[in-house]
Amino acid sequence: FQSFQNLGEGKNFVFLSKKIEPSSVLKTAPLSDGLKKELAQNKFSGPNFTESYCWPPVAWGYDVVAISHQGNDPLLYIPPVLTFLQLKSAYQALPDTSGVSLIVCPGWKKAQLVFDLLKTYKNGCRDLHPMLIILGQNKEAASHVETQGCEVIVTTPHSLLRLLEHKSRLLRTLCHLVLDEVEVLLSDTTEQVFTILDCYKKATARAWGNPPHQIVAVGTQWNKHIPPLMEEFMNDPYIVIAVVEEAAICGNVQQVVQPCMNSSKIAELLKILDFTHTNLQKVLVFTDSVNEVEMIHKALKKNSIVTLKKHKESKCNVSCVSERWRKIHSSGTPVVLVLTDDCLEPLGITDATCVIHFSFPSLRIFGQRLQSMTDNFCTLRKGSSVDQEHTNAKSVILLTENSPCHAPEILGYLKHAKAEIPQQLHDLAARVLESEEDKKFSQPLCACLKTFGICRNRTACPDRHQINVSIDMAQNIPDEMIKTPERVMILPLHIVHATNYFGRIVEKEKDQYTILAEEMQNYFKVRGHRIFVNTVEKSAFYGLCEEALCHRVQVVDIPAKEEENFDCKVIIKYIDEGRTSQVNSDQLLHLPARFQSLPPQAVEFVVCRVKPIDNEIEWNPKVTDHIRRKIKGRLHHAKIVHTLGKTVWVDPVIRVSSLSDVKVWINEYNIRTEILSTGLGTDNPEHLAEIQKLCRHVQVSDYAENLEHFIKEGTADLEKASSPQVMSTEEDSPENCSTSGIYPYDDAAQTEEAEDSMLHQHKCYHPEIKWFQNNETVTLKVKIPSAADTKCEFSKEKVVVSARSGEKLYFADLELQESVCAEKSTYVIKDTEAVVVLAKEKKGAWCKLLKKKNIHVSLDFEHWEEPEEEISFSVG
Repeated sequence: FQSFQNLGEGKNFVFLSKKIEPSSVLKTAPLSDGLKKELAQNKFSGPNFTESYCWPPVAWGYDVVAISHQGNDPLLYIPPVLTFLQLKSAYQALPDTSGVSLIVCPGWKKAQLVFDLLKTYKNGCRDLHPMLIILGQNKEAASHVETQGCEVIVTTPHSLLRLLEHKSRLLRTLCHLVLDEVEVLLSDTTEQVFTILDCYKKATARAWGNPPHQIVAVGTQWNKHIPPLMEEFMNDPYIVIAVVEEAAICGNVQQVVQPCMNSSKIAELLKILDFTHTNLQKVLVFTDSVNEVEMIHKALKKNSIVTLKKHKESKCNVSCVSERWRKIHSSGTPVVLVLTDDCLEPLGITDATCVIHFSFPSLRIFGQRLQSMTDNFCTLRKGSSVDQEHTNAKSVILLTENSPCHAPEILGYLKHAKAEIPQQLHDLAARVLESEEDKKFSQPLCACLKTFGICRNRTACPDRHQINVSIDMAQNIPDEMIKTPERVMILPLHIVHATNYFGRIVEKEKDQYTILAEEMQNYFKVRGHRIFVNTVEKSAFYGLCEEALCHRVQVVDIPAKEEENFDCKVIIKYIDEGRTSQVNSDQLLHLPARFQSLPPQAVEFVVCRVKPIDNEIEWNPKVTDHIRRKIKGRLHHAKIVHTLGKTVWVDPVIRVSSLSDVKVWINEYNIRTEILSTGLGTDNPEHLAEIQKLCRHVQVSDYAENLEHFIKEGTADLEKASSPQVMSTEEDSPENCSTSGIYPYDDAAQTEEAEDSMLHQHKCYHPEIKWFQNNETVTLKVKIPSAADTKCEFSKEKVVVSARSGEKLYFADLELQESVCAEKSTYVIKDTEAVVVLAKEKKGAWCKLLKKKNIHVSLDFEHWEEPEEEISFSVG
């Protein structure tokens, strides 16, 4: 390669592999007139500095690698690529004389952004038909994709490979391949990207005629896989790097971190400056204070090292220092210049061979210091782009115990520069990150951490990643979260995304909020009760009527500019639904105290053990929309596996429906299974373990100690019924409770019997029970083969049966619908069953045996005696 670099314009920097004349004015940019017009109409303010260097080679059809702080902006490549696509003459060798551009993005969200931009600017191009292709793991979807007549395809690496399994001919007409956010693609999907490149290379080798073939890679950071990308798949690419520290990696600047004590920095500096006559160096020693410049200068002169100094208080001017810098080195003597950072730009030095960071820099200052060595950045050599043999420049950081808060960003840079990193820097960065995390202690708990069990970028994430008891362990927790067992009915009302919702836990017997809502509805029906508030206070509770519904709301924010206005916009939270909204303050109603006594009912639900495919960090809107349509406002049966304040992790969550005509309950769907069936979700087995690890020092619920047991045995039980199937009928055979995952509920809140409680659910088996009656007694036939240690306890409204059969313990706790005479009731043990005879307190027929429905109890029709009067009987 040739190298023409360091073309500065003000504070801008660019490192080029070949000379490019920048195009900094839109009017003269190498774009089609239609695109220029569209850009102007959309108030495009560019081209910016990087675009001015990128657009010309891309528009000319050359291969390009561009690294810039704006490297994640699709407008770096969209206008010039679309311009080249308009040149029909370039595609004469193709069957339909039109080339195909393929833009590969790191995830669906970026792909959607690129697709939206293409739709915005397609009016500036004739016959442009962009297409967004996001494919999941459902193979049939890929076979139905039709790309005929499409000039620009936007996709992701995984989606493209799924498409190529069915549409391998697509690459034969591919002329332009764009790798968007190339550093992310090459870090997270290295194998997939190089597979795509191999396929493209083979396809171009078989192409008819000589159609154009172009690869454009843009990003914000250099990556170790970029040199093999250029060497194996690109044709003499233009390299444009507008970030000094990234150019230093490309230019193979050697990075060294030298740990030392703060008290011995001068001694360490002298070791580094131990020159020999055969190694003439031009060294800059950077520090951030005038006093340190004087101290270092004095120490070096004392050790007979030819030294210059420059700081804002020094008498020697810039031109004098620059001239001496050149002359001393020309005489064959190593030269050292000690200076403060603010003196580098006026000096304009670019030919230093070594930079020593006596004071620990921020990443921005670090880049400025490296710019002083740009004349010695190596040009890329074919087959040896990172060989230390070709290292001409060196950067040395003196790391002490007093190094400041910039350690994490310098550590991150050195990692992707593949430098050797001492443990001291890792330790220092960890302490700084811990301190930074402590500063976030009042922020909300990270949503990614809750939803998926992991946050992939804690350094950049503004939210908290540790438990704050005062925030997370909320005081006003709905009673249902405290007094109900781990199996509950939930009502999702506000869908954040596919696995995160806000809603209510609904009581199975007597829901307090339902009662409150009805009372509020009746109260506000009376016009005289609708008292609009004059002054709105933050955090206060109010009523809000929307159409036929009345809500309890809390004001969470009043914009500063609105505080003095009588009629202003305020941000409110629906405290029983979890959603927020903006309303006029004059819509808020006085809420009587009796309607405020019930704590806010909104609970956050997180569905466990499922995450987006392809390491995406957000759910595709298709999945969220699908789940929203299914679950919003509908009752579901869920198992709570973890709680933290007002956040509940549930697994599984099942919609159960009743077929009233035939008295049958069915599993309509399982939310987790429904997500997996879209092909855009996958298993996340570590999710709950990570949440428990996060909460290991917090007592989160009364049954926390049993959670691990539930995960291992209980979660799979309810999961069995993931597809629609018959759940229970009046003649159903009962099931063993240790494997039963069936909820025989209807929406009127019919429930399983208490023996499915946490205490017995995983330690005991519920026996099958058949019952029949006559006018005076009720007979229960409890199926327990070879029963031993049998016990039967009677009370007026309950009978408890327990027995052991081999290694299995059977237990049934039956709450009776009617009363019995305990002293007259008895039981007999037989080979395969225990026969329990209950003496009725009052003679007559019972319409059902139990107060609550139990799937393990059914009628014994073989011994049934028809009552004299026709009565409607129920199983339980």
